[in-house]
Amino acid sequence: MKSNWNVFIGVCVGAVAGFAVGQHMGSKGSGLGTPIRNAPQAAAPAAPAAPPPGSDQIFKVALGNAPQKGSPDAKVTIVEWSDFQCPFCSRVIDTLHQIEKNNGSEVRFVFKHNPLPMHPDAPYAAKASIAAQKQDKFWQMHDKLFEASASHQPDALKQDKVDAMARELGLDMEQYQRDVNAPDTAQVIRDDQAQAAKLGANGTPHFFINGARVSGAVPYESFKPVIDAQLKRANAALATGVAKKDLYETLTKDGLSGPPAPPPQAAPQPQARNVEPGSGPFIGSKKPKVTIVEWSDFQCPYCARVEPTLKQILDTYKDDVRLVWRNEPLSFHPNAMPAAKAAMAVAKQGNDKFWKMHALLFAHQTELSEAKYEEWAKKAGADVAQWRKDKESSEIADQIAKDNSYGQSVGADGTPSFFINGKFISGAMPFDTFKVVIDEQIKKADELLKKGVKQEKLYQALVDENVKTAGGSGAQAQAQPGAAGADPRFDIQVGSAPAKGPKAAPVTIVEWSDFQCPFCSRAQPTLAQIMKEYAGKVRLVWKNQPLSFHPNAMPAAEAAMAAYEQGNDKFWAMHDKLFEKQNELSPAYYERVAGEIGLDVSKWKAAVESRRSQAEIQADIVAGNAVGANGTPTFFINGRKIVGAMPFESFKAVIDAELASKVAKK
Repeated sequence: MKSNWNVFIGVCVGAVAGFAVGQHMGSKGSGLGTPIRNAPQAAAPAAPAAPPPGSDQIFKVALGNAPQKGSPDAKVTIVEWSDFQCPFCSRVIDTLHQIEKNNGSEVRFVFKHNPLPMHPDAPYAAKASIAAQKQDKFWQMHDKLFEASASHQPDALKQDKVDAMARELGLDMEQYQRDVNAPDTAQVIRDDQAQAAKLGANGTPHFFINGARVSGAVPYESFKPVIDAQLKRANAALATGVAKKDLYETLTKDGLSGPPAPPPQAAPQPQARNVEPGSGPFIGSKKPKVTIVEWSDFQCPYCARVEPTLKQILDTYKDDVRLVWRNEPLSFHPNAMPAAKAAMAVAKQGNDKFWKMHALLFAHQTELSEAKYEEWAKKAGADVAQWRKDKESSEIADQIAKDNSYGQSVGADGTPSFFINGKFISGAMPFDTFKVVIDEQIKKADELLKKGVKQEKLYQALVDENVKTAGGSGAQAQAQPGAAGADPRFDIQVGSAPAKGPKAAPVTIVEWSDFQCPFCSRAQPTLAQIMKEYAGKVRLVWKNQPLSFHPNAMPAAEAAMAAYEQGNDKFWAMHDKLFEKQNELSPAYYERVAGEIGLDVSKWKAAVESRRSQAEIQADIVAGNAVGANGTPTFFINGRKIVGAMPFESFKAVIDAELASKVAKK
């Protein structure tokens, strides 16, 4: 294994040269758009959360040759980064039409591309729109693509459907095909994504209104104060003699070129989380005292920067440490997902081969491309024909998606993220930061082994002890669970959300969840056990947090909330059925369930088709983001946070403490 590590490290130190942005913010700052992760702390600069509407923070956003709609002399220019397959991007279209209607010629729109890696049909749709732009029909193609996306049909943006749209628009199809496949078309997308990354516009949709940031599919009321403020700025500039043609450049010329770096902070004390290593590629000891689980991205410069540190760890601790790789390809790194697929396809042919491929990817980080992946797979010793098949397989895509989703559930909120026997370290931290934790864990491991703990149970025993000591179970590690006043308590408003259990129950659990999230499904038996063992003492409240990379999550939420209109019990009946057959989520399944649980199906269908639950679902998302419920599932027990599909005992400690506190107050 050691020889593979030497190949693995290669020339990684130099691989980050020339790359400026390697982190992105979590969904705390992404509004209602596609949730993304928080940047690592201390080791790497991170974009701050988007400023509130009306903020004076202005960014210098170059328009380039992006498609525009509206007068070039408009007082307000709205630049949007978007993704044709992103459900939040299609949802905001009506709001943009409202802005256009209410402001007329005073507003122009500019479109930039950011097809996200979890949306497989988005890149081709983006290329098709650029090809249409070359025939002066971008906006017509734009509208058709979003109309199709809004249908939620799984094949709505497949290549044949998109090409059919081009024919319907009367495009010259020979020219269209040439333009779709032209290198300069792909370059437009890469340039737009690079600009987005530089500005910290990492989720979709993302807007800059005369340089003022608005993030996510927020309602019209969130755009209006920003637009009004920018109209005032524009009028003031015009009053000083600025020409209309120069207005946008004047208003943004002194703007920020990127998010300001946060002030330096000391490295945080490690928090503990119950993290499964999984069965992915590993390097190091076969009988480790310390297991380091790393979430990483082959295009992330900070991931490359930490490689010498990881080598030093394995060289220093030899047979005591194992490093496990898990994938976290970031959305604004266009080569990250293809590189992950290339690496995991090699991994299918052997763990050793993976680490050779891994080394080549990091050593040549600035050269990532499809041609290079095949060259490197061959150098790693892979059967290239089999590798090609595996690389494009649903199995590999699912494996990466599971790594991604699980990482979110345990709070791997940026790359690189590390869990050392469950203790969390975020970012490309120096060797000494890791050493303190590793030394402590080796000492604990030796003590447990002396007490008779078997090697195969050592990791979980250490993780359990670390979680218990830290009192944390999720992305926000708490102080000792059950200790009154030891952890932050959030003010969570229940409102009119679906609930079960008595209103007067001494303990209320508010859950932010997603019907397509596998970890939300995993939590359901635990919640059922809680409701049974604490009958009459606990109330469970549901809040919606459908994640953008789960295409069935939003439609399922709408189906459930439409059932809620016919009664609280109908919501929970629908809820149970959706989680019961999570792999079958589809409009046909929702309608079948509606009949099975005794709904008035015609009324239910009308509610779904009208999408009138959108306001409530969006309000749930906003409220969840406000309290840090950015991953699913996230729970608040009388306002005390637990993140992830934690075991019953994690909930029990907090519930018992809350019940004891209520008794003591009496």
